[in-house]
Amino acid sequence: MTDLPKTMQAMVTMGHGDLDQMVWHEDWARPDPAPGEVLIKVGACGLNNTDVNTRVGWYSKAVTGSTADGADQDPDAEDPSWGGAPITFPRIQGADVCGRIVAVGDGVDPARIGERVITDNWLRAQEDLNDLSRIGYFGSERHGGFAQYTTLTARNVLAVQSDFSDAELATFSCSYSTAEGMLTRAKVTEDDTVLVPGASGGVGGALVQLSKLRGARVIALASEAKHDDVRALGADLVLPRAPQNLRATLADEKITVLADVVGGPAFVDLLDLLQRGGRYTCSGAIAGPMVDLDLRTLYLRDLTFTGSTVIDLEVMPRLISYIEQGKIRPALAATYPLRDLHTAQTAFIEKAYTGNIVVIP
Repeated sequence: MTDLPKTMQAMVTMGHGDLDQMVWHEDWARPDPAPGEVLIKVGACGLNNTDVNTRVGWYSKAVTGSTADGADQDPDAEDPSWGGAPITFPRIQGADVCGRIVAVGDGVDPARIGERVITDNWLRAQEDLNDLSRIGYFGSERHGGFAQYTTLTARNVLAVQSDFSDAELATFSCSYSTAEGMLTRAKVTEDDTVLVPGASGGVGGALVQLSKLRGARVIALASEAKHDDVRALGADLVLPRAPQNLRATLADEKITVLADVVGGPAFVDLLDLLQRGGRYTCSGAIAGPMVDLDLRTLYLRDLTFTGSTVIDLEVMPRLISYIEQGKIRPALAATYPLRDLHTAQTAFIEKAYTGNIVVIP
């Protein structure tokens, strides 16, 4: 590794709080791969809700509002990270990495050097990959991809053969794995009609594409300015984000799955649309985590609820195969230089685009 620079540019989060907690560094120490790890030269890194939620401490149970409402909370909250335990700072965030392996640690085949890769972001205990009590997240429990270089355990770095650009490939590993994880938990098939609120976002757009890939009918909710973009992803029916008389509008539909990353005030009305025996799957609450639930709706209608955070082991290999076979396509909305991450994340929070935003080191 003598030909690699000793330092790198990086955007480093110094603590919980507002955007000013993300500080630009020109000479951050470049990491070396430990045994069993690889060193990746980052080509691009996507933005996701997890980045914002972790920075502002939104995962703390003290926060009851929407995704952007964490910044004014107590920075010493005991449960501000996705896993319910404090993370350490300074921390390089960013999970959706696409890049190339440029060095390997002991125990990793040197033939992997030069591979083009994307990341599986779930940091699992090697002796039991399914032990949910010992799972961390790339860019949270260890440094991530908002830098020129990053390291990761070799099993978490998947080779991909694709003509997509680095920026396009950087849209997949978080948003699309989250969506595929939700659909896997909900056991979506061609017999289903899937309702997707927030369909213009990164995960929402992935839910549309991946539901269609399973043969399901998809009804999407999005702001009207983004309807053409959502239709282009394959939605069968696109409705306003908060339509009036939604039950009347969907009177002829039999909605069997509600795939939700929005939550908030619309939860009650959307849940009430599910058919008897329907499934509700959730992996986010960007409009707010506190909702009203009439338990009679749950048990009298024989509904199944699934939370979906840690993806099943088969999700990432399946996603790679979809990419390589051309079965899904990226929804790349915009790219920014990494040093402009403040601007990029502001656009992300304001939902200025349809699809995913990516930063380039």
